Formats: sequence, C-alpha cells, structure tokens
Amino acid sequence: MVEDLVQRLRKRAEIRRQITTRKSVQNNEPDRISDLLEEAANEIEALQEEVKKYEKHIALRHLEEQKNEK
Repeated sequence: MVEDLVQRLRKRAEIRRQITTRKSVQNNEPDRISDLLEEAANEIEALQEEVKKYEKHIALRHLEEQKNEK
C-alpha cells in the first residue's frame, strides 16, 4: 500500500513534467510541485527502510528474550 503511494507520487511528478502547456515546462524550469512529490516519495522510502530496521531489531530482541527464558 505504501509502495503504491510512492509509485503514484512519482508517476504524478513525471506526468506534471511532461505537460507541454505548463509554464515551467515551456521555460525549461524545474517544477516545484513535482520536486516536492518526488521528495515526499523519497522520504517515505527512507522511513520504510528505518521501520524495517527497527522491526528486525525488535524481532531479534524478542527471540533472544525467548531464548533466555528457557
């Protein structure tokens, strides 16, 4: 679901940059909204990686605690 959101954000940024009637496209300037969409997608991905690290850490800690209880 989150990956869907990341893909949608990136696709929307790509679409915005291809609309030839947009002033930023005509002037060959960066599209600030597209940049923000991509920045948000990148941040979501980075946060997903952090969550995975913490989940792994918690799982390992839980296994260690179970091992020590025996």
